[in-house]
Amino acid sequence: VPKYKLGPGDKISLKIFKTEGFDSIISVLPDGTINLPRIGALKVWGLTIDQTEKEIHERYKEILRNPIVYIDLVSTRDVRILVSGEVQRPGIYSIGLNSMNKLSNTDGGESSVVTSQGWPTVVEAIQKAGGITSNGDLRNIELRRGNNDEDMIVLNYWEALSKGVSVNNPYIYDGDSLKINKTKSRGEEESLKIAGSSFSPAAITVNVIGEVKQPGPQQIRANSPLNLAIFSAGGLNENSKRNDIRLIRLINDGSTIQKKIVYSPSSGINKNSNPALIDGDVIIVPKNLLAKTSTTLKFAVEPVRPIINAASLYRILNRN
Repeated sequence: VPKYKLGPGDKISLKIFKTEGFDSIISVLPDGTINLPRIGALKVWGLTIDQTEKEIHERYKEILRNPIVYIDLVSTRDVRILVSGEVQRPGIYSIGLNSMNKLSNTDGGESSVVTSQGWPTVVEAIQKAGGITSNGDLRNIELRRGNNDEDMIVLNYWEALSKGVSVNNPYIYDGDSLKINKTKSRGEEESLKIAGSSFSPAAITVNVIGEVKQPGPQQIRANSPLNLAIFSAGGLNENSKRNDIRLIRLINDGSTIQKKIVYSPSSGINKNSNPALIDGDVIIVPKNLLAKTSTTLKFAVEPVRPIINAASLYRILNRN
């Protein structure tokens, strides 16, 4: 485990054995220095507690005979970490020792709150970034210490999640970086298990448009199947064409993929008739042929309604 190194925002207590007038609580300033009583500025940024104690001892030897110096870490700054790759909101995050992480989807819909009590860990950093995406690989998570590419730890949380074995959840330190790599493949069963874990946001937002009773954005559980989104939208109406539902998905390179679905409300989750959804999916439910014909007739009749009714028009159109 790396030793803690001081930085701006930390606070330390200083005591010198059997010497009055030196006891104090000292903050590390933005430039990485501390102001010592009767000594002045001393740069401690990047030093461990032991190294800092030795430096202070050397400085006080200049004015005191055989000083015995004690320092303790009173409070710590927030840990700043870069989280990149397959997470909902990549970026730089500050995580304190006592903080609340809200897991939300990319549309900002809050889903659950995880409270940190103690030193922040890798799992809390993933949660802070909104959880992994549907493409996140729990088998290949990279933790780098500071700017040292050689000091890298590869973590496999899928094994712990699937087999119930003990999990390696390292502490994170200021300046660390975390990368969640993209998975090469993921089965439906694996997707559902991950969706129900703390690694994923509890909710995603998909859009259901067309012939449903309540069209619009629907917030559902992550990796839920298509039939749950349609159910959330009130179900199909009488004009729907259930054997030609379209699923449109935006992929990472900016292009879209479209898939035709033959809807079966009682079907279990499967990639052909009831696929698992991801945040931002769009489901289009088209009109059936009868509804299209009725609509066409309605628009054909409306312009002449002031001078002729539909029954008269029908007779005119069917004359020899």
